[in-house]
Amino acid sequence: MSTPIIPRAHDLGGGFTVRRVLPSVQRQAIGPFVFFDHFGPVTAHPGDNHDVRPHPHIGLATVTYLFEGAMMHRDSTGVVQRIEPGAINWMTAGRGIVHSERTPDDLRDVSRNSHGFQLWAALPAEHEEDAPAFSHTPASAIPVVTLPGATVRVLVGSAFGVSSPVATLSPTLYLAIELEAGASVTVPAAAVERGIYSVDADVSADGASLSSGQMLVLEEGSEPVIHAAQATRLMVLGGTPLGHRFMVWNFVSSHKERILQAQDDWEAQRFPTVPGETEFIPLPVRRP
Repeated sequence: MSTPIIPRAHDLGGGFTVRRVLPSVQRQAIGPFVFFDHFGPVTAHPGDNHDVRPHPHIGLATVTYLFEGAMMHRDSTGVVQRIEPGAINWMTAGRGIVHSERTPDDLRDVSRNSHGFQLWAALPAEHEEDAPAFSHTPASAIPVVTLPGATVRVLVGSAFGVSSPVATLSPTLYLAIELEAGASVTVPAAAVERGIYSVDADVSADGASLSSGQMLVLEEGSEPVIHAAQATRLMVLGGTPLGHRFMVWNFVSSHKERILQAQDDWEAQRFPTVPGETEFIPLPVRRP
């Protein structure tokens, strides 16, 4: 087992703080995943503004999964999709997409809870300039496996004898596991690289402790037994590694020059626009 990756807090503004696990000093990626944010649980009240204004991406796919809450996704391909708990929303940026993530209108005037994850999967080099696209897979379409003391939802990829309908461009694994107090589950060697993140409580992995809110990178081919003294949820992610990627702001690419071009394009507002949106997040100050 590796040394656990301890997340760092990152303020997105408006009092909305996330725990960012990837990229980290120890690892840039686990499988294709180059970014892992855990947000919430947080309660927003009427008047709180947790909207994410339109912003661009290239060279990656965003993967959004909620435990609680809802958000309204709009993007420059014209897609408008309400994102709710249990669904997988996979947005392929390819050569360039712009999207916003806002509170649905029917929730703005009530107190509401928000809890979930956003991951970024790097795209294989030959697909980095693909046309942008968005795919919504509802919770009802996600396969569920029931084990003694555990429930596994196979969000992406194949494990425990079932396969998710979510299409990917490289071998990818993403699981959500609920463990009852005192229960154990064996994590299968279902991907070349895997990481495990405990959401609610400390667990042990083959006897080694893993604190809640930390990520443990598993050894290739290992099948560790995860034991939970208290009930908790686990996220397992991974896949086949794609090699180093350059990452600046919301841009990911295997070519540094492509990052520079994307910065220039956003600054000059050459990206496609999101229908109905007039706001946008400016390009951060460039680092030398």
